[in-house]
Amino acid sequence: MTVSEEPPAFRLAYVPGVTPAKWVRIWNERLPEVPLTLVAVSASEAPDLLRAGGADAGFVRLPIDRTDLSAIPLYTETTVVVIPKDHLLAAADEVSAQDLADDIVFHPLDDTLGPEQPPGLPANERPATTADAIELVAAGVGLLLVPQSLARLHHRKDLTYRPVPGAPESRVALSWPEERTTDLVEEFIGIVRGRTVNSTRGRPPTPAQPKGKRAEARGAGRKPAAGKPAAGSRSAQRGSGGPKGGKRGKPGNQGKPRRRS
Repeated sequence: MTVSEEPPAFRLAYVPGVTPAKWVRIWNERLPEVPLTLVAVSASEAPDLLRAGGADAGFVRLPIDRTDLSAIPLYTETTVVVIPKDHLLAAADEVSAQDLADDIVFHPLDDTLGPEQPPGLPANERPATTADAIELVAAGVGLLLVPQSLARLHHRKDLTYRPVPGAPESRVALSWPEERTTDLVEEFIGIVRGRTVNSTRGRPPTPAQPKGKRAEARGAGRKPAAGKPAAGSRSAQRGSGGPKGGKRGKPGNQGKPRRRS
């Protein structure tokens, strides 16, 4: 008794703030026979999950250690500062790094903007997670810089956010194990990059014909115009010596009697 092969499947990891719904929908439309499973993972754990085979590909936040991993940068997020709604900075359309100089700005351990302390005054302790830092902001203890998608993810009625031009930014990329670039991974890369179903990739090329065959095909495809005999026919040969336009010339003096002097 032979063991039947497992049906193909695709596992897609994603970090907080990334919304893969659009790409998942396109995948389900194009490959309904291949189920796609979403795997939620923290930004710090995503690279190791991919290396361990916990997902075929995943959306990660750069920078990451690219050893054994391929990555395609997709977009850069706007950095915002999360503040209480009654904070003075809430009256501004955007906030500069100098505006944060006198405020405590948290730097959680799972921060996605980089290892350096963000603009502002450092807190005595670093919150363990971004969610913990959000709670402290709501308590009026300090402020928090995050990518805009994370500010939306942790939305609260008593908090708001403003963009901070010039602050460190977070880049989102699609990553996968370099040695496991399967056909399904290539298919998902094409979806993320916006390739259509009829794109060149994945379509078999039209087989080339020998030169002689192409010439015969071109000749066979030409048809004589309506009302005109084909070249080489007897009608064409008889008509080729006639006057221009097909009109007959005037009759000569043949048939008339000669005048005698």
